Amino acid sequence: MKHARELRDRRLHAMLAAVSETFDWPGFLPAFASAAVAAGFRPHRYGSTPSGDLMAWLKPGSGKRSYLSAGIHGDEPAGPLALLELMRSGAFHDQGEWLLCPALNPTGLAMGRRENADGRDLNRDYWVRRTPEVCAHTKWLHANGIADRFISLHEDWESTGFYFYEINCGPDRPDRARAILEAVSPWFPAEPNAVIDDHDIREPGWIYHPAEADMPDHWPEAIFLAKNGCGLSFTFETPSSAPLASRVAAHVAAVRAALEF
Repeated sequence: MKHARELRDRRLHAMLAAVSETFDWPGFLPAFASAAVAAGFRPHRYGSTPSGDLMAWLKPGSGKRSYLSAGIHGDEPAGPLALLELMRSGAFHDQGEWLLCPALNPTGLAMGRRENADGRDLNRDYWVRRTPEVCAHTKWLHANGIADRFISLHEDWESTGFYFYEINCGPDRPDRARAILEAVSPWFPAEPNAVIDDHDIREPGWIYHPAEADMPDHWPEAIFLAKNGCGLSFTFETPSSAPLASRVAAHVAAVRAALEF
């Protein structure tokens, strides 16, 4: 176990040294496809945009169904890059079923802006579903079955530390939340504010969110999944002002810590 962790840490340090501050969108989808195929995933194209296909990656298994997403906001590249590193390093190797959507907003990622090409925030459209990206995505989610657990990777321009939302309809696990924050601590402290993004914290860096949208007509992806039967979700947020390599590393560490539970 110690040897495996040391190898993993060396790989992560090598990856960080190679991360540029510029996100290579044209090269991202081919790179992810290559890594996913090598890891035993199969592709599913569930839609298209002028900047690239809407791609999901599936790996069948007999255990719990886990779904991870990133790139719903085009100015948050650390999430897609973290999923690429997790794929390359074999994080999705156990017997469970895996579903990944690494780039939910191709036009936004191509432009480096939060919204899609039509100026809409996709992560507020999972109730009304007026955008073609979200319409296609929710159709795909229903067709493949709602996951048992969900992890979404985001960034926040207003934060100085790491924080996350947890929606949990099952057993309370404060030890899991603390393990996530401890895993991220080499790169970021927990966000210090007692109110984060208008939400009261349970503990520093940890928002224990009900399975209800803050604005009833503006569901994010996590609320859509909770309302459709996903019992556990995490939304990880790294500070956008920090170096990209640190943000990627923090997401990788947080995902690994969450998956260990």
